[in-house]
Amino acid sequence: MSNFTSKRIFGYFLRGLLFVVPFAVTGYIIFLAVQFLDNIIPINIPGLGILFMLLIVTAVGYMTSIFLTRSIFEELEKIVFKIPLVNILYTSIKDLMSAFVGDKKKFNTPIVVKLSDNMSRLGFMTQDDLSPIGEAEMVSVYFPHSYNFSGNLYLVPKENVRVLKNVNSTEIMKFIVSGGVSQLPQPFGQQRTSEDQTQI
Repeated sequence: MSNFTSKRIFGYFLRGLLFVVPFAVTGYIIFLAVQFLDNIIPINIPGLGILFMLLIVTAVGYMTSIFLTRSIFEELEKIVFKIPLVNILYTSIKDLMSAFVGDKKKFNTPIVVKLSDNMSRLGFMTQDDLSPIGEAEMVSVYFPHSYNFSGNLYLVPKENVRVLKNVNSTEIMKFIVSGGVSQLPQPFGQQRTSEDQTQI
């Protein structure tokens, strides 16, 4: 086999790898998540457990929106709030869920934070008013980690923060998590040279 042919075959292998691995890993993660949810309610029929889970969660969501049953859930929350350590765990998880799926979403304000004259970092502003803790001139910024589902929270001066307008926050999150290799939408490239970037 010639050197040219082996290089071409290896090139085909790499291209196949780029196509197969993302599909395989994504499919496997979805499979594990579905399997976990399906096994929460032990029913021998595959898929029926997750269907019951969806129905139960939807029913609870409906009941929390009804005036008569809403007070029951509020009282239940008050009991949880009084339990040491449990209240910290519960409120942290609830706030995190609300940041993604609630009415008060937090990761929808992508920003650029100036770290030095020649360095900036992408993040998401989660709070713009820190006066309750005596930091009125600061904002809270979440910096997701690349290739990981974690991040760090920093308090930074407002003058160092620039909000990215007309930018899809999902695309920014994907850009950060991918380590900057994901393709950004065209408006982002135009945004960096425009005057529409605003100070806090």
